[in-house]
Amino acid sequence: MRILLNTSKWYDNIWASFIFFTRLPFWRLHEPPKESYRTVVEHWPLTGWLTGGIMAAVIYFGGMILPHTIAVLMAIVARLLITGALHEDGLTDFFDGFGGGGNNRQRILDIMKDSRTGTFGVVGIVMYLLILFFALTAMPAKLAALTVLAADPYSKMLAGQIIMMMPYARTEEESKAHVVYRKMNIKAGISLFIQGMAPLAPLVLTCWGLVRWDLIIFIPGLVMYFLYLLIWRRLRGYTGDCCGAMFLLIELSFYLTVSSQFFNNRQLWTLFS
Repeated sequence: MRILLNTSKWYDNIWASFIFFTRLPFWRLHEPPKESYRTVVEHWPLTGWLTGGIMAAVIYFGGMILPHTIAVLMAIVARLLITGALHEDGLTDFFDGFGGGGNNRQRILDIMKDSRTGTFGVVGIVMYLLILFFALTAMPAKLAALTVLAADPYSKMLAGQIIMMMPYARTEEESKAHVVYRKMNIKAGISLFIQGMAPLAPLVLTCWGLVRWDLIIFIPGLVMYFLYLLIWRRLRGYTGDCCGAMFLLIELSFYLTVSSQFFNNRQLWTLFS
């Protein structure tokens, strides 16, 4: 009788997530089994520790030798290079599909899969990048760095919930990455929560008692819920583009919430001046 052994390592799923969500050559060091790529969303916030940490470092240390606006621009470019603009590509397709597809489910899916970029996609991604840039430059370098470090993993944690809330809208063969994410169990859900919440600690400790934490936590969650309603109403399921778009729009709402509080809070002005 032939016995099949599970030869996967404990770190395979984590490694697959970094390979999937970044363009850094992790695959040169280790190639996890194909099945591990079904679990990449379970460790999505962990990749945010890397991308958010690099962005935060560029903003903070770059601001020591360059104007703050240039440091922020370099940080945005750094993340685009690290991820290969994976999420931005999803956001562009999302704008195209939901902007030009109307209420026709199949037409939305067809537009999102089309490699060509339409008017809605171009306008949408330009507006997103402009708002992102001005939201980060509206904050001092230290606050912007702490906010990016917190917002990236937290937003990925929220966006990752979509795979538990609805089915995949296409078949595995029709998906761009030829992967359908698996539903998370309780252990994976707890891990996802910890990955998303832990990087909030530096921002919380620095700004404790000075900001409305209920708004910072609640508003991105509200954005996530409305995007869920929109996607469910139009598609009755999610796609990889929907996941990327949700992450970026949730993250943007996090930045806008923090920057608005900084703009209206003199105590924060004093703390970071």
